[in-house]
Amino acid sequence: MEKRVAVFGAYGHTGRFVVAELARRGLVPVAVGRDAGRLAGFGPDIETRVAPADDPAALDRAIKGADAVINTAGPFATTAAPVIEAALRAGIPYVDVAAEIEANADTFAHFTERAGAAGVTVLPAMAFFGGLGDLLVTAAMGDWTTAGEAHIAYGLSSWQPTTGTLAAGTVSRERRGGRRVRYTGGRLDHYTDSRDLPVVSWDFPEPLGRRTVLAGFTMADVVTVPSHLAVPEVRTYMTTEAASDLAAGDTGRDGRTAETFTVDAIVRNGTAERRLTATGTDIYAVSAPLAVEAVQRILDGRTRTTGVASAGRLFDAPDFLKALATHLTIA
Repeated sequence: MEKRVAVFGAYGHTGRFVVAELARRGLVPVAVGRDAGRLAGFGPDIETRVAPADDPAALDRAIKGADAVINTAGPFATTAAPVIEAALRAGIPYVDVAAEIEANADTFAHFTERAGAAGVTVLPAMAFFGGLGDLLVTAAMGDWTTAGEAHIAYGLSSWQPTTGTLAAGTVSRERRGGRRVRYTGGRLDHYTDSRDLPVVSWDFPEPLGRRTVLAGFTMADVVTVPSHLAVPEVRTYMTTEAASDLAAGDTGRDGRTAETFTVDAIVRNGTAERRLTATGTDIYAVSAPLAVEAVQRILDGRTRTTGVASAGRLFDAPDFLKALATHLTIA
């Protein structure tokens, strides 16, 4: 029997990639969102259902009969909890593509006990930011049970953020009250520092090579990686060109060449070091195979736990990365 997967926020930039990837793999997408007019754009071949995030009854109707739900609608500070609640009521797996640090931390804090008791899988941050880095670090760790530190550097050629990315960033900044966030000493630390983030050099593997990056450009990996790995220091970095693009807030993606990316993960344990790198194209498009591969594995029973878990905890990380060979080059 064909598996049906509800996609909340289906008409958004990432949502459309997810709908297409589900269909490509033989899964049946059900497009869900609050705007009936935008849902109509999918045409007659895709079932659509209207539901705003703040209407529990509508959400229940929207995911009825689905085998899983993927949430692609940010800001996840407002959508994650109600869609997770609906998934728990329906008893089906939930996956999202949240890059918001606070929203992902909320998912672990608020739903770990309930999802575990219900035996329902809840997978946050199953996307380019958060999920991919977690898989790389987990695979790089190999047989290590602990490491002193993990570093994840994002080498983006550019970054034209979507309106959803910008909105999510605004919500996160508001929640932090002007503070920054980092993972140090085994915990998330919100701190105040009026200075610019330090600029350092990072030696990416060739052909990217040495690039300037912003140290302390903190991404969702500081939630996903330490949620299951004993690594007290998790640090992330972003190429200065991409950070400048994000700060400029230019959302015009039509007619532009998608960015190329290198995600370089390094774990250190004393003097020993292990490294794994992923390269590819389009940070938004690649989130679709990440999320859909995750749903497929959950529905097939290829998981290591239930409840709230990050990708590295839930799956065989090396095997998962190998399955994405048409989308990512791993070295």
